[in-house]
Amino acid sequence: MKFLKLILKNAFRHKVRATLTIIGIAVAVTAFGVLRTVVTAWYVGVDAAASNRLITRQAISFIFPLPYAYKEKIAAVPGIEAISFMNWFGGVYLDKKNFFARMAVDAETAFDVYPEFLIAPDQLATFKAERNACVIGAELAKQYNLKIGDPMSLDGDIYPGRWDFVIRGIYTPKFDNTDATQMFFQWNYLNERILQDMPQRANDVGWYVTRITNPDDAATISSQIDELFMNSSAETKSETEGEFTRGFISASGAILGAMNFMSFTIVAIIMLVLANTMMMSARERTREYAILKTLGFSVPQISWLILGESLVLSILGGALGLLLTAPLVKGFAAAVPKGWFPVFKIEPITMALLIAAVIFIGLASAIFPIRRAASTSIVDGMRFMG
Repeated sequence: MKFLKLILKNAFRHKVRATLTIIGIAVAVTAFGVLRTVVTAWYVGVDAAASNRLITRQAISFIFPLPYAYKEKIAAVPGIEAISFMNWFGGVYLDKKNFFARMAVDAETAFDVYPEFLIAPDQLATFKAERNACVIGAELAKQYNLKIGDPMSLDGDIYPGRWDFVIRGIYTPKFDNTDATQMFFQWNYLNERILQDMPQRANDVGWYVTRITNPDDAATISSQIDELFMNSSAETKSETEGEFTRGFISASGAILGAMNFMSFTIVAIIMLVLANTMMMSARERTREYAILKTLGFSVPQISWLILGESLVLSILGGALGLLLTAPLVKGFAAAVPKGWFPVFKIEPITMALLIAAVIFIGLASAIFPIRRAASTSIVDGMRFMG
């Protein structure tokens, strides 16, 4: 107990320096936590991807459409249980900054291949029956204060014009990492209008989604689908939903890599700050350590004093940082449009990395002061005047 009291007294002997060091560690830990949360939020779509779903898109690029006529041919491939399709619509809702996924879907099958989108049977039936009906996610409804029966209009960009819908369903997420910020409406409604205004763009879909019986057959089934349309005017590329999502993320790979680098650089910088604090403390106490050795304190005991002081400062700074991280992440999530990061929360891996970083900083920062105290003889220590 007396040993712990001595550690605490040493840690706060210079109160201003100790306080600034703790605040510096807290700021670094908070910055690390927020940056890591942004990185993990990008990968939520990969984690949420189902192993038994395949995505079939245009081989050249995702932005090019596929013929609607492909549907029956794909559905006939052995091992496929269900098939649906989607089409990215884009458009603007109220303001250009309001970003969320707006897609035309096959109303009859969309919720069959995405069972994690939970919707009441009566709402789904109404959605299928009304051409201009739409379904939105619960988070989207909460963000814009929307309810069933409300009108929802979009100003088209990819498909010009004003598009008017009525909310007939609100789906809820089955899992924590399920995106609840999307809007779905009937592809038939889109296609009928395109036939009138832009007939050359009609009868095309964005991509096909298939649910397969055995996830182990994903590679085989993907190859069989792509072989059907080989050498056609619209060749396909089929892959698992996880691989499809990673393709989007890879486009931002440089940004994510930079953020990862920055987060760990912050840890390195604050370790140097704490190490500098401990070196200054060890230098100032050189004569004290010599006196302690004279009184019978062993090198391990002195080492524990230094290590304890370093860990106290690091743990206090880390604890303060952890307390600040949660509300800051929550505030960031509230400030950013839901569509950017449908699921934005601190993951367990981030908390584990934060705790590990705090302990590592405390341990690493004590290495050089301990070596200095251990290698300095009693005579040299007593002579020290710095």
